[in-house]
Amino acid sequence: MYNNLRPVGIIGTGKYVPENILTNSDLEKMVETTDEWIVSRTGIKERHIASKDQATSDLAYEAAVRALESAGMSGQDLDLIIVATVTPDMFFPSTACLLQDRLGAKKAAAFDLSAACSGFVYGLATATNFLKTGMYNNALVIGADCLSRITDYTDRNTCVLFGDGAGAVILGEVPQGRGFQSFDLGAEGSGGAHLYLEAGGSRMPASVDTVEGKKHFIYMNGREVFKFAVRVMSSATETVLGKAGITKEDIDLFIPHQANVRIIQSAKERLSLPDEKVMINVDKYANTSAASVPLALVEASEEGRLKEGDTVVMVGFGGGLTWGAAVLKW
Repeated sequence: MYNNLRPVGIIGTGKYVPENILTNSDLEKMVETTDEWIVSRTGIKERHIASKDQATSDLAYEAAVRALESAGMSGQDLDLIIVATVTPDMFFPSTACLLQDRLGAKKAAAFDLSAACSGFVYGLATATNFLKTGMYNNALVIGADCLSRITDYTDRNTCVLFGDGAGAVILGEVPQGRGFQSFDLGAEGSGGAHLYLEAGGSRMPASVDTVEGKKHFIYMNGREVFKFAVRVMSSATETVLGKAGITKEDIDLFIPHQANVRIIQSAKERLSLPDEKVMINVDKYANTSAASVPLALVEASEEGRLKEGDTVVMVGFGGGLTWGAAVLKW
């Protein structure tokens, strides 16, 4: 796909989740639900929740520090910082700029990217192309979200689904034959009405009415999002494999967006992948939006499930509606 451009891959990883844990048992005391109902329908057992004094940039910073340490680098070495998030600390300055200052990355360009749960893969594709063309030599790409800040904990249909966290990677030049082999990014804007946060932007600025109407919380048409996810997880995977010139039999590890275990199982079956080739940690973290895929990637690495030369496929889907898939030679 990239012909003779220099190979770019992951040279450092890091993750962070807040210490506070909200279990299904805790939720039973808050809304009309049960642990059995949540687990059977989503696979989620618990989720990490940011403390009152933590914002998205704080989670991103902790993951970034770990990724830099893993790569043997400091903030001063960074050329580019991309933060994928739908819960920035504020509209501007960007979370990436806040992070640039905190990391001492004085020479780095910095910006946020909004593609919801697909954001991390979008960020990988963006940074990879910057590096392959030689504009920059390295990049810090982070998926980070504090979904607890936009979750209505009186809505039992959505409050059981979401958690907070951050995952970070350092991209740089890698040996020939390694690194990112292909990407597939897409959007289905006609489905935007199925998953959104209505108020707070220029269409509906914050007001007493929007707050009282709970319009600053996530709205999701679960049935329609489920159907979209099941369809796009397998189709995006097949497309990105075709771009890389390989088949599903070549996959060593499949890392899907961790939204719902039933969606993951459906994709696994459609792609005929055995359990040992599929990374699942939704039970521990729930849906962390842009942080989902990098949290799973870093955890897979920490567990020794990735070895040099493995073919890794990452797939995300989310609000927009959007999707993003990547093939990486580890």
